[in-house]
Amino acid sequence: MRWRRFFIGTRSGFIASWFKPREAPVSNANELRRRFLASGSDDDLPIADAHQHFFDIERNYYPWLADKPVKNFRYGNYDAIRRTFLPADYFRAAGHHKIVKTVLIEGEWDPSDPLGELRWVESLQREHGFPHAMSAQAWLDREDVDAVLDVYGRHPLVKGIRHKPAALARDEYTNGFVAPGSMRDRKWRDGYAKLRDHNLLFELQVFWWHFNEAAELARDFPETRIVINHTGLPADRSEQGLKDWRNALELVAREPNVHLKISGICIPGQPWSVEANAPVVRTAIDVFGAKRCSFASNFPVDGVVNRMTDIFDGFKAIAAPYSIEDRLALFYDNAVSVYAM
Repeated sequence: MRWRRFFIGTRSGFIASWFKPREAPVSNANELRRRFLASGSDDDLPIADAHQHFFDIERNYYPWLADKPVKNFRYGNYDAIRRTFLPADYFRAAGHHKIVKTVLIEGEWDPSDPLGELRWVESLQREHGFPHAMSAQAWLDREDVDAVLDVYGRHPLVKGIRHKPAALARDEYTNGFVAPGSMRDRKWRDGYAKLRDHNLLFELQVFWWHFNEAAELARDFPETRIVINHTGLPADRSEQGLKDWRNALELVAREPNVHLKISGICIPGQPWSVEANAPVVRTAIDVFGAKRCSFASNFPVDGVVNRMTDIFDGFKAIAAPYSIEDRLALFYDNAVSVYAM
């Protein structure tokens, strides 16, 4: 395996570092794929978790974990996850599930130092072999966007970035919505346009009623892949709420450069159940197709509500009627392809 050189930013400039990509359980993953294709048994199913986080609150600064809690957090009180969560904690939470690759999504690290999270994640990867890919923090409408994207575009671990666009509550939203930091904001779009040159995808976390903006973004920048986070956040499980959410999914799914992560669908105050979540999961797969969706844990964030073992058990139960090939795509192959792992 060859060592790769890259440059990482500091406040005083750039320093050279060396990064050795680790392919920790690749042989194991390949063997599990082979066995699963032969057996169709969930016991052999490899998982590439397409959305997870690590935190070290003793060493690093995460405003939302260290300071006053965020108001109106979708899962309510999140004191349970205001703690350090590292690879050992993750695999204890994963239990019996065979997770062989993971994608780390930026954890709302100190926004004054977005490159600091990459330095820290690189150290984790060197020590533990995880994660296998990362979508890092960037601020598309900030003056440092060129320098930050330049580092990310040359780093072998970074596959994309996340910058949550400005959004409104559903009862405040209108189809003509434009605001600083929104998907229609010119300065934000100027930053977004730079992703193509650095071969970076975009992690889109926004409420589903903003998907008309997302569809415009996908059409205007067809060479940049958009990965929708958390199934579009379908919190309203009423009949009308799910109908409107599906319509929004159908709108954005028309754009071929959009991929969907099925995650973040816990219901506060309820155990994770197939009965409650199967309509959401099956609708998502029906609209996007099994080759454009990936299952993900969103851990430890979803740990506010449910256990990771229950989440992946539930996904497996819901996916059971699908073909062996589609199940493998949903749990493993799609994420490996999208994030080039």
